[in-house]
Amino acid sequence: MKGEKRMTSGLSKIKSSKKVKKNKLKRNRDIIGWAFVIFSMGAIGLFYFYPMIQSFLLSFQSGTGTNLKYVGLDNYKRLFQDSTFLTATKNTLLFLIFQVPVMVLLAIFFSTLLNKKTLKWKGLFRMIVFLPSVTSLVAYSIIFKYLFSNNGIVNKLLMSLSLIDDPVLWLADPFWAKVLIILAITWRWTGYNMIFFLSAIQNISPEIYEAARIDGASSRQQFFKITVPLLKPVILFTSVTSTIGTLQLFDEPMNITSGGPGNATTTISQYIYNLSFKYTPDFGYAAAVSYAIVILVIIFSIIQFKLGGTDRD
Repeated sequence: MKGEKRMTSGLSKIKSSKKVKKNKLKRNRDIIGWAFVIFSMGAIGLFYFYPMIQSFLLSFQSGTGTNLKYVGLDNYKRLFQDSTFLTATKNTLLFLIFQVPVMVLLAIFFSTLLNKKTLKWKGLFRMIVFLPSVTSLVAYSIIFKYLFSNNGIVNKLLMSLSLIDDPVLWLADPFWAKVLIILAITWRWTGYNMIFFLSAIQNISPEIYEAARIDGASSRQQFFKITVPLLKPVILFTSVTSTIGTLQLFDEPMNITSGGPGNATTTISQYIYNLSFKYTPDFGYAAAVSYAIVILVIIFSIIQFKLGGTDRD
């Protein structure tokens, strides 16, 4: 009996010792894991969340520097009476409504075309389409400005082809200035979004298309009945990210048209810059305008998620 008790006691001690070691090892792993992420979390909190909270608090104040004073909701009430803000919002939404769908459709078209097995030089063509997305925003904006100037290459080409009699006022006419901004951002970001669609298409099993061909489905039917439905998550992702990017549009209107003519291409982000550094500085009101972008991002994201049918997931 004593021997059995001793053996049982020994086994209990061994199990207890193993459990302590296991817990200690797990605790050490947790400490090492937190050590790796704590700096990144601190940096995100310091450089992302802290400024976000501070800007929100700033939106209830008015003035600059040490002359800030609390004004409550006056800045947000002012938004609805500010004609420049309303114009900038209208311009931004106009760019969003026209540019994002066109860009997504072009990205799907290029990704489908450049995924064909029979196409030669696919790598070269993919690089050509993707290259605009890695060019400098300022550099390409300035190039666009010169290309579409009154005496620019685009007008000369159109006139040489007898498509127009007089130069198109791309930079001076409100309508054509908007068209130019849409062309510029579509040119830059189509290739970037194409990469997501190309990756998604390559992950679709070839057996699905083979089964469809056996059933007599044409290439068009395969595209609309197989490819597009399976690309739905990527379409949603690119639509949301492109919407967020367009609502924050700044570089192209600033560098190509300078927001003109007559605020015809001024965006919300550019208006925030003007309020902070160009006009008489009012950082509190500029912060309120920036949170208008946040509200628009939330609204459009909810709409797109609802239309994307993510509630079923």
